[in-house]
Amino acid sequence: MTDFLKLENQVCFPVYALSRQITAIYRPFLDKLGLTYPQYLVMMVLWQYKTITVKELGDMLLLDSGTLTPLLKRMENNGLLTRSRSTKDERMVDITISEKGEALKTPAKSIPPKIKEYLETDDEQLALLRDQLNRLLQTASKCKQ
Repeated sequence: MTDFLKLENQVCFPVYALSRQITAIYRPFLDKLGLTYPQYLVMMVLWQYKTITVKELGDMLLLDSGTLTPLLKRMENNGLLTRSRSTKDERMVDITISEKGEALKTPAKSIPPKIKEYLETDDEQLALLRDQLNRLLQTASKCKQ
């Protein structure tokens, strides 16, 4: 019988450790852009959508407004985005990418290939891993207590 309390039998530990390791691999590339990893995640969403509400962003990144608000304030102070009350619903806050934030997209395009190289993997392996992790993430999100 498997002893599920042994570290080597856990699913959570390699996921946790890998997340930390991958974030560390990103760090030198993001430092050159003046971004932290959470800021990079925000920028990826803004590069795609240009304007999004704080709630929509939180839903996409699985972060609550208490975590997002200080992050977004720092990014606004750095000139990467603007925050404003929504014209559709003043209870909502819109986040819009700035020209400075948009300008980071070009140098950021070089990051994913470098990460793939560091991880010694290819597009197919990464897609399979991403899809499996997304399925687990969806399942785990349903189990929150």
